[in-house]
Amino acid sequence: MRALIFFISLFITAVSFAQNAETLFNKAESEFANGNYEAAAVLYSQVITADSGNVNAYLRRGFCNSVQKNYVQAIADFSHVIERHDNHPFAYISRGSAFNKVENWQSALVDFDKALALDPNNQEAYNNRGWAKTGLGLAKEACEDWKKSKKLGNEEAKLILKNNHCK
Repeated sequence: MRALIFFISLFITAVSFAQNAETLFNKAESEFANGNYEAAAVLYSQVITADSGNVNAYLRRGFCNSVQKNYVQAIADFSHVIERHDNHPFAYISRGSAFNKVENWQSALVDFDKALALDPNNQEAYNNRGWAKTGLGLAKEACEDWKKSKKLGNEEAKLILKNNHCK
């Protein structure tokens, strides 16, 4: 009988934590949607404390950190997502973009290559890989990525091609 009561108690606690994490996540999403990235990041952190397996909370907190220019923390959050889901192209693109911001061009290039292996038509990955290649001094290769990004429909790539004198 004690064992049954113990397991029922554990089940109720687990359900309570899951509901609490969901409520916190919804509040975080609201703050994020309103542009309150600092408040959203705090709430996503609370979600992670309540449910360490919530990959979406890590991903969204990574976005908050990127917007706030906390790139090292963003890289850690996106890395956590990748550790759990190594087939998540957007996590690679996001982490690669954060690597670009801290001028870790080689790591960025690796992430964009992985994203493109998972999603070969991702215009954002081509666009951002162009910046990593520029950082590595590979101007011609960068132009090829921006051309591919433009061909896939990225409007920003048109301006980048012009501003970087790509032929």
